Amino acid sequence: MVRPSRAPAATLCQTGGVDPISLIALAAILVVGLVLLGLLDRRPKPPKGAYPTTRDANDPAPTGSTAVLDRDEKTDVAVVEPVAPAAPAEPEIVEPEAPATPALDRPEPAGSRLARLRARLVKSNNIFGKGLLALLSRDTIDDDVWDEVEETLLMADLGTEPTMELVDRLRERVTVEGTRSPEQVRTLLREELAAMVDPSMDRRLAATRKDGRPAVMMVVGVNGVGKTTTVGKIARVLVAEERQVVLGAADTFRAAAAEQLATWGARVGVDTVKSDQDGADPASVAFEAVRVGIEQESDVVIIDTAGRLQNKSNLMDELGKIKRVVEKQAEVDEVLLVLDATTGQNGLTQAKVFAEVVDITGIVLTKLDGTAKGGIVVAIQRQLGVPVKLIGLGEGADDLAPFDAEGFVDALLEP
Repeated sequence: MVRPSRAPAATLCQTGGVDPISLIALAAILVVGLVLLGLLDRRPKPPKGAYPTTRDANDPAPTGSTAVLDRDEKTDVAVVEPVAPAAPAEPEIVEPEAPATPALDRPEPAGSRLARLRARLVKSNNIFGKGLLALLSRDTIDDDVWDEVEETLLMADLGTEPTMELVDRLRERVTVEGTRSPEQVRTLLREELAAMVDPSMDRRLAATRKDGRPAVMMVVGVNGVGKTTTVGKIARVLVAEERQVVLGAADTFRAAAAEQLATWGARVGVDTVKSDQDGADPASVAFEAVRVGIEQESDVVIIDTAGRLQNKSNLMDELGKIKRVVEKQAEVDEVLLVLDATTGQNGLTQAKVFAEVVDITGIVLTKLDGTAKGGIVVAIQRQLGVPVKLIGLGEGADDLAPFDAEGFVDALLEP
């Protein structure tokens, strides 16, 4: 006999009934859902008007984070209207202060220079003048006295030939006139010295425009006589006379020569033409300086040249080349030879060699205050047949002045 099987304890109560565990799980899910809905409902509400209203879809889209919105009745499309960003503050423009125009030097006029330089010449040469006056004022003037006069003149660098000529004239006049008073002797000596210095020589600088072009001036000389400084001082002399000047820095071999000349020019408002390269062709620089002078309608172009030894033929030939190149567009009107008065008779040799290469038209005698040898003026003029046109008696910017023959002799014989 077959026994019926027992149903397990965990079986469903009815066929097709619900499992109690499932019911419990469903109930738990419902409870959790209700709790979550309650929490969400407790979030803070945004203030009224915080959300955008609608605008026309054709309005521009927002470009910023802040917007002003409205509602368009014809559409429900929300469009953000941008708020124009604030214009950035314009930067403050600070006008730079214009650089102060450097004050130009006002060179001394020739008149005041001559008076001041004459006073210096009196001090530097009074031994020369007083020595001669003392000798010629003696009660008895014999051969020994004339020998001393001759020696004094030679020591003053008058030169052998001019000394002998002057002594002969003085002896004749003293013998004939029989004068002995210091004043009469001074007058006599002044007349003879002035005749030797020759006031009739034309000592004017060629610094005036002619034929529609500027005058061209070249400055030459040996090393160390101060040519560049002299060119700068000549520019000051001409500026004081209201001349328009252009400087040409054709000394391209000496370091900083061009800058030195440009500094001299800038002090009186004068343009300087120079090359940016050391060792450039000096003839091309000189040519360009003349071109600029013609273009600017200047009165004069002054060309500084490199110092050269008179026994160096290649350097002297180059000097001739500069002159030839310049004359392709303008005639060279003035060639000034700068000589150091302290070199005495050695300066005569230099002058002779330069005169063979270029036509010297005038002499600039510098450092005349450092020597009692004022007779060098006569010796140089006799050697070259050209006048001393300018003299320098110091290191100052205005210590260069036109040479005045009679004033020079008066200073030599100042008691």
